[in-house]
Amino acid sequence: MSEPKCPYFGRCGGCTFQHLDYQLQLDNKRKTLENAIHYKDIQAFSGSEYNYRNRMDFVFHRGGVGLRRQGNWKDIVDVERCEISNERLNSLLKELRDFFKSPDHFDVIKKSGTFRYAVVRTPGDDSSISFVLNSESSRLNDAVEKIKEFSNITTANNIIVTYVPADSDVSVSDEFFVVKGKDMLAEKYLGKEFIYSVQGFFQNNTEMVEKMQKYCNDLLAKHDTKNSHLLDLYGGVGTFGIMNSVLFKGTTVVESVKQCIDAANINIKKNGAKNTEATVLDAAKLKNIELPQPLFVITDPPRSGMHPNTIAQLNRLKPRVIIYISCNVIQLGKDIPKFKEYTLKSAALFDLFPQTPHSEAVVELVLKK
Repeated sequence: MSEPKCPYFGRCGGCTFQHLDYQLQLDNKRKTLENAIHYKDIQAFSGSEYNYRNRMDFVFHRGGVGLRRQGNWKDIVDVERCEISNERLNSLLKELRDFFKSPDHFDVIKKSGTFRYAVVRTPGDDSSISFVLNSESSRLNDAVEKIKEFSNITTANNIIVTYVPADSDVSVSDEFFVVKGKDMLAEKYLGKEFIYSVQGFFQNNTEMVEKMQKYCNDLLAKHDTKNSHLLDLYGGVGTFGIMNSVLFKGTTVVESVKQCIDAANINIKKNGAKNTEATVLDAAKLKNIELPQPLFVITDPPRSGMHPNTIAQLNRLKPRVIIYISCNVIQLGKDIPKFKEYTLKSAALFDLFPQTPHSEAVVELVLKK
């Protein structure tokens, strides 16, 4: 057993593993992965146990901002600092709390009120706060003026106002505007810089993502790839494709979100990946593009896993190697058997989310000869 570092443990709905010794947390996650994929020789990679997150979605409530209560998402626990968040993020949380002491907060029962979330992101040397407002509030103008006042005193590089409908529970939207700075953030992985949208997905544990990137690069470097093509599937802003493009004759990044592909094209130029192109495409429609052979694939799907059409197309294309990155090891265990012509050669666990039950896995599937 371990003494929880966070004073809100047991009340806040996050970090439910704090009472467990960290090595036990890792062992449990490794066993979960072993059972899911029926493979025992699993490497486990870990890093900082606390102060690792560079994104948090704080909820506005009557007294300021906090996080949802464990077992009762309608109730909010007032939070002065978050122990799994990095120190820069905690300093911005303090600025928020000092300025917004009694905000016109959104009531999830009545579906009324204005301020919903403060999405705080602190990657590398960059930072942003996105104020998520109820688009149906009659007090939007007052809220925006208040945010503009805050933007003049905060140390956050970028301030954004985001609008979401009252009947939804999301913290990102295409309907937003910039109050201060810009709507893009920058992060570095192993010496390469990547930009991404404040409204977009990006991993929130830089230390562990760098380890995962290096691991994938090392896996691919063991194969003869110089005359092959790399497909970065569910590619986001192109991180895996760009990081590994030097090993291949050509690289294609595929992602369904145009906003991400726009950023990927900037990242391709920024990092000099001249053999790389990015295209907007739903992975389920992979048959609609031509891919050179021989082919290697890195796939990083959402928690729901890969679409059946995507798996069928990969089985038809028969890439020599598939590196499958998963944030849902149970779904990973369901997807692997669908690649009947492949052998599971290696597996690794990356603990991107210490003190929680979540983790990432990387498996290497090799085409049988």
